Amino acid sequence: MNEDTFNIQIRKFLKKVGITSQREIERAVRDAVEGGKLKGNEKLKATVVLKVPQAGINVEIDDTIALE
Repeated sequence: MNEDTFNIQIRKFLKKVGITSQREIERAVRDAVEGGKLKGNEKLKATVVLKVPQAGINVEIDDTIALE
């Protein structure tokens, strides 16, 4: 295994996950606020599931996103 290649590939994957996740959360929250489903002052529970079956990874990452 080439450690440099592996590290670069993980960073590329995480960057893609981060950018896509932020974009989707922002869009969904804005739509929910505009549509009256959210007031804009909530704390939202968020969960991400990371799966890499070939490496035996199945991890849930939980956190809260405060809107104010």
